[in-house]
Order: sequence, then structure tokens, then C-alpha cells
Amino acid sequence: MTEALLTGLLAGYGIAMPVGAMSVLIVTLSAQVSLRHGLAAALGVATADGLYALVAVIGGAAFAAAIAAVARQLQLVSAAVLLLIASRGLVTAARAHQVRADRSPAFRTSLSRTYTGMVGLTLLNPVTIVYFGALVVGRRAAAPTLTVSAVFVTAAFAASVSWQTLLASGGALLGRLLTGARGRLTMAVLGNSVILLLAVRLGWTAMA
Repeated sequence: MTEALLTGLLAGYGIAMPVGAMSVLIVTLSAQVSLRHGLAAALGVATADGLYALVAVIGGAAFAAAIAAVARQLQLVSAAVLLLIASRGLVTAARAHQVRADRSPAFRTSLSRTYTGMVGLTLLNPVTIVYFGALVVGRRAAAPTLTVSAVFVTAAFAASVSWQTLLASGGALLGRLLTGARGRLTMAVLGNSVILLLAVRLGWTAMA
């Protein structure tokens, strides 16, 4: 039980902590819109991580192999979606700066849509299921019990939630520091530019 708990925590932090497009999106949302939207995005990413951990426990290597077979297509779709998000973010930030708006119209969406959108976008990342699948298969000496599997999945989800929440809180703090119109524009440009670069890199990797 303790081993499953520790392994789940390490697995959750291992997949959550590397800086990627989802991390930048969470920080940018918290800084530009609100902490509530940042937390909704954080929960969405963590939910996807938890779902993939659950699928890995249930399907193991078989499901990971099936996902790996279409990894390139999933990466290309993910790159395209990120490109659209970053491009829209840059255009919206420029327009908002021109009219000196306090909030960007593009971000007038519900918390549930922010959450579900981040779940869907994170699920497009095939690396997560392959990662969890490899961990589960690698540590499996015998078929794990239902309790052990539940502890592993819950720990992985909790670890991801805690890290994504930390990112959202940091983004909100950054947003408070950049309270002026120029500060908001700078944050928007930097955040969306990083997302744009990560999307291009993802697409390039998928086509290589």
C-alpha cells in the first residue's frame, strides 16, 4: 500500500512538473483572467492525468501500445489546437490593449468550459498514457489488487492537482504584480508566444 502511494505520488509529479504548454496555459489564464479560471484549468489537466493513470492500471501495456500507434496524429492535432489558442490569445491581447479593456472578450467563458477544454486538450497528449503504462508494467510483479490500483491512481491525481494548483496560484500572483495595461499585454504576449513555440516544436517533432 505504501509503495503504491509513493509510486503514485512520484508518477504524478513526474508527469506534471516538466514545463509544457499546459503549464504555460494555466499560468497565463490565472494571470490574465482570474485565479478561479486558472484553478479550473489546473483541475482539468489533473483530471486528464488521473484518467490516464486509471487507464494505464486497467489496460497496462496493451492500451499504451495502442495509443502509441496513433501518437503522431494526436500530437499533430494537439499542436494545431495550441496554435489556434496561442494565435487567438495574441490577437485578443492586442485588441484589448488598444481599447484598454480590463478583461478580454475571448476569455468570457464559464469555469466548466475552461475545465472541460483543458481535460480534452491534455488527453490529446499520448506521452501521458505511455508514461503511466510503462510505470505500471515496470513495477508489476503480479496483478495488483483493486485497493493498490486505487491508491496509485488517487496518489497520481493528487500529486498532479497539487502541482497544477501551485502553477495557478503563481500565475494569479504574477497577474496582481502586472496590474497595468502594459503589464497585462506583456504577460499575454510572453505566455502565448511560449505556447506558440511549444506548439510548433510539438508539430515539428510529430512530423520528423
